Amino acid sequence: MSYQDRFKLILNNFQENTTGALQDLVDDQDFTDVTLVCEDGSQVDTHKVILATSSPFFKELLKKNKHPNPLIFMRGLTNNILTELINFIYLGEVQIVQKDLATFLAVANELKIKGLEGT
Repeated sequence: MSYQDRFKLILNNFQENTTGALQDLVDDQDFTDVTLVCEDGSQVDTHKVILATSSPFFKELLKKNKHPNPLIFMRGLTNNILTELINFIYLGEVQIVQKDLATFLAVANELKIKGLEGT
């Protein structure tokens, strides 16, 4: 098959559709497959594929532990910091109060969150 026999099809608004889908997933619990547990026992349900694509730390951890619904203890993290971190991962932005900023960035750096590593 030659190059001339091919047709390129492009989904209109692909980036906007993808961003909208990720926004929907933040609050949608139907397809979550991993639970992150905070120091205080509160839990945040999320998606393996989202964690793995946003963090080499999570990618390696999830590759090594093939459980279908892992529970990961996030030692030292409060629900507030973890929730904001997950919001950044899914939405690409987050607003952090100044008193939490240093902790947020330290955790993001430790977990190697793309876009925040090295901050």
